[in-house]
Amino acid sequence: MKRFKVAGIGNAIVDVFGSVSDGFLADHGIRKGIMTLVGRDRSETLYAAMGARRTAAGGSVANTLAGLGNLGLATAFVGRVADDELGRFFAADTERLGTAFPNRPVADSGLPTSRSMIFVTPDGERSMNTYLGISAEVSPGDVDEAVMASSEVVFLEGYLFDKDEGKEAFLKAARACRGAGGRAGIALSDPFCVDRHRADFRRLVAADMDYVIGNQSEWVSLYETNDLADALAAAAADCPLVVCTRSGESVIAIEFGTRVEVPVRRVVPVDATGAGDQFAAGFLCGLATGRDLATSVRMGIVAAAEVIGHLGARPEADLRALFRMEGFL
Repeated sequence: MKRFKVAGIGNAIVDVFGSVSDGFLADHGIRKGIMTLVGRDRSETLYAAMGARRTAAGGSVANTLAGLGNLGLATAFVGRVADDELGRFFAADTERLGTAFPNRPVADSGLPTSRSMIFVTPDGERSMNTYLGISAEVSPGDVDEAVMASSEVVFLEGYLFDKDEGKEAFLKAARACRGAGGRAGIALSDPFCVDRHRADFRRLVAADMDYVIGNQSEWVSLYETNDLADALAAAAADCPLVVCTRSGESVIAIEFGTRVEVPVRRVVPVDATGAGDQFAAGFLCGLATGRDLATSVRMGIVAAAEVIGHLGARPEADLRALFRMEGFL
């Protein structure tokens, strides 16, 4: 038995929520309803202007691990935070929710903890301004090989593939996990990220990954084709297990040549932000506990349906209770 069912590496971002008026958005030049990357000075100006704030630990893989924790699985998260107010909050909140956080907040880093400032207007629209800060600086030195080796599954966040040190950290983690008999995989995260690093992603998928999760746009970008079937056939030739989500359409998964297609349940989304993160949580729960491919996909679909039914990227309901209702537990 390994210590962790799933260990993840990703951006350690604190979500900072503030309720504001449309006039506030106009006064501060915030584009409504979209996510905008901002620099350090801009982030500090907006953070100071927010007034009353509510914070929550966030980031794509961190959200997935929170979902897995909701399901009762032992998890660990590798990411960088500064030794500042938000960084100490992220570390404490992550561990409070049951995920081990082996990396201590970094003192004198020169970069503050990453934050996504989410301005919520009375109509429910969320306008995000994200500063990546220290979280984008993950390097091999942040990866404890013992943590990776003691994990059944390692899950990597494609967003961190933008820097060479992030790529090296991924390889170190994947090889430590696989060398100890575990499975390593990645979420492609974003088609623009795939576009920037296509050749490196292709090499990683073919040589070091046991599974890859992506959406339709990401897969066709990775294999430079407009035909999803062609993209998935090429992916299945490179990697033992590939999963494709399709924004409300059935999910396709191929494992060692066996293809399943599982319909999704139509849910009117309140907030689709965490759908991919929680699909990954349900799917990885199945993968880490030995479920068959179709069941693992169905588990992902149930978890995704829960999170899009409310604001926020983490589950509010007891996923174990939902899974028992579905006969998964």
